[in-house]
Amino acid sequence: MKKQNFLLGKGERLIENIVVVRGGAPKDHPYTFAAARQRLTPMLSRMVRGIDALPADACPDDRAVATITLNPEYIAKSYFPDRLLGQLGLETVGSRPRRITPEKRSRGREPEETITTELFVMGTRSAFREWRATMPQWSEDVGAAGELTTIEQVGEQRPRDKLKGRLPNGGAAILEAVLHANGASGLKRALAQFKDYLKLIGAEQPLDRRFFAGGLCFVELEAPVGLAERIATFSPLRALRQMPTLRILRPASRSSRVPIDALALPREGALDTTIRAAIFDGGIPDKHPIRKWVNVIDPPGIGTPWAIDQRHGLGVTSAFLFGHIDPTKPIPRPYASVDHYRVLDMQTPTENRYELFNVLGRIDRALVENQYDLINLSLGPRLPVEDDDVHAWTAVIDERLAQGTTLATVAVGNDGDGPADDGANRIQVPSDCVNAVAVGACDTPDATWQRCGYSSVGPGRSPGLVKPDFVEFGGCLQRPFIVVGGNKPDVLEATEGTSFAAPSALRLASGVRAHLGPAISMLAIRALLIHSTETSDLACAEVGRGRVARSVQDILLCDDDTVRVIYQGNIAPTRYIRAPIPVPFGDIPGKVRITATLCYPTGVDPHHPGNYTRAGLEPTFRPHDGKRKNPEQAHADSKSFFGKTQNGLMEDELRRDAWKWENCLHTSVSFLGQTLQNPVLDIHYNARMGGRNFTPDIELPYALIVSVQAKQIGDLYERVVRKYALQLETLRPVIEIPVAV
Repeated sequence: MKKQNFLLGKGERLIENIVVVRGGAPKDHPYTFAAARQRLTPMLSRMVRGIDALPADACPDDRAVATITLNPEYIAKSYFPDRLLGQLGLETVGSRPRRITPEKRSRGREPEETITTELFVMGTRSAFREWRATMPQWSEDVGAAGELTTIEQVGEQRPRDKLKGRLPNGGAAILEAVLHANGASGLKRALAQFKDYLKLIGAEQPLDRRFFAGGLCFVELEAPVGLAERIATFSPLRALRQMPTLRILRPASRSSRVPIDALALPREGALDTTIRAAIFDGGIPDKHPIRKWVNVIDPPGIGTPWAIDQRHGLGVTSAFLFGHIDPTKPIPRPYASVDHYRVLDMQTPTENRYELFNVLGRIDRALVENQYDLINLSLGPRLPVEDDDVHAWTAVIDERLAQGTTLATVAVGNDGDGPADDGANRIQVPSDCVNAVAVGACDTPDATWQRCGYSSVGPGRSPGLVKPDFVEFGGCLQRPFIVVGGNKPDVLEATEGTSFAAPSALRLASGVRAHLGPAISMLAIRALLIHSTETSDLACAEVGRGRVARSVQDILLCDDDTVRVIYQGNIAPTRYIRAPIPVPFGDIPGKVRITATLCYPTGVDPHHPGNYTRAGLEPTFRPHDGKRKNPEQAHADSKSFFGKTQNGLMEDELRRDAWKWENCLHTSVSFLGQTLQNPVLDIHYNARMGGRNFTPDIELPYALIVSVQAKQIGDLYERVVRKYALQLETLRPVIEIPVAV
């Protein structure tokens, strides 16, 4: 039997804590204090006139929401104007990214269009009036007045700016309203005040279908379209849109049945019965043979199933259990069994918008009541991701995944062939979750592949810019994805869609888990999937990091000239750790390719889309411990590594500090071997909440995967194993399973 080089674990034994002293030059400001005061005074006057013109009933407790746009040079958390807002009696209730061209830049540079942060601030109308009246007398050295230089613009929120997308021309519509509502007491009060306001304008609603996430309340209501702008006049309302439809399936005409002679499902049970997996979909037909590996769960109160939904649920579940079925080969034994939650019923055809929140409620309850290792979502709102707002589905699911103990795959949607000018081809909610893996579809499982035209494209929101995370074979007209179909085990069905690519990728994750057992976390498995993707020249916005590995073997085994190491651990807020990169003793001839993937879970702030993630791990690569520009500096020189421009992503997004807040980082860079000596990655844990400085009281889990390849060292793997024999461990299978699939 050929020798197998399994990947190495226990990289965390190499980790050490370090002390880094960070400093910087004094800040150069675009505006002097006097200039800032002069230019903002007329803006403030216009803003106050605007909020004073609002109806009193639209400003409960006489409180209104206005906007403050930061100069792009002050979007870092350390520049957040906390003291100024506190001095004014104003509260930040949210923010969003906004593209502007500032009037000036520091150091005389030419202004250019870029992304900044627009704050939503709430306060009494008298507080805004007081600001307008007193600002001409402010001096820079009094209180927090100096923070005025961080502000580029102030303004009012116009009702029509809150209307999202297109509304019907007339009649009544099912709408989704998004309210600013901080905390439980704020939620209760905001709902009561909104309910009173709706009754006043003739649109009384029970408001009993709702979700609370972060500082937002998402609520469903039915109202005449003609009242939409009056509804949007309610000052604490952030956004109003028509409730999106539910997406679950490519058109049924894309599928066909394929009878196969002498085809049989496996006789054995799942390889690893300890894995807990869940699929949320349309159900499984009664008495179908696939139920041998499936526990079908009908949530309380759910209605009668639809046959078309069950057909979709069957295909999605087949993709998780067996992957794409090759009719010329035996159907493989599943790695894991699965709980299938039927979240769709006769009341949830795609044209019924009332049920979108009901479906999310069923998913949310299951995630709250159960601890799953793996979950898949091949459904969600038919709504492309927006840069300036986070949808309820994304916010709720991201919160449930924030501990990092569950690996979730989400289909990106099948509207990739839609018009690009209005973003209709962009990835769909909730594939923009930062704590989940967004999966697109490619057209073949073979060596030469490309994105399927229907597979929705990125980029995602920043943070969460690289979406999809990767692609997997999802089928196309010329090469369909084959799943178990019908009510008989000898019928296969040809289909296509990201709905099947996502659970197929999750099957690969279950194979890694079955192979390695609980020795590595689900977070590490997520990192491994991304780390081992096949690269492509296609734009990152189309295929993310590339195509997911073809087999468990591709993930777990190393060539003789390559070593792959897993580091797992926790890092305390504000701390620095050092992760040595394993290289052999002595000189390294030729080029060395270092590939690294860093993943971590994060809490989220849905009311701050541009500052959505609360945790940030900032890696610094130091390739040579003997190289120092200044002999007195404590640590070796650093070199660019993570955060390099990704093919096809927006350059201005990459120039921001957004990479500090991306919770999945991946790169592969080549170096001359002679430039490497005891290379390390130093990792710093930043934290924020709502865009401000924040120090949580718990440590953050992380998973780091590092591969080193040196083609001129044919026994690199063996050399590294010998060098780190007392620290690193070979991760051998805990159960006997066929590695090649």
